[in-house]
Amino acid sequence: MAVRVRLTRVGSRKNPIWRVVVADQRSPRDGRVIETIGRYNAQTEPSEVELDEARLRHWLDRGAQPTDTVRRLMRISGISSPS
Repeated sequence: MAVRVRLTRVGSRKNPIWRVVVADQRSPRDGRVIETIGRYNAQTEPSEVELDEARLRHWLDRGAQPTDTVRRLMRISGISSPS
């Protein structure tokens, strides 16, 4: 099972808020998730990024791959991405 750290959309129409989740690569964007590890709100100034670093490290150590957007959010939060 390929696991990804990615965003899923919540919130109402024209008011997107994103959750940072760990999910199977094959599940749809807003489908089943394994665990929610943070949230991202781009509508505030400055953008609000909240990540549970311990859980994120846990999943990255077990082979989960972050998407490009999540990798960018990690950089904003000061969390180095695995290489």
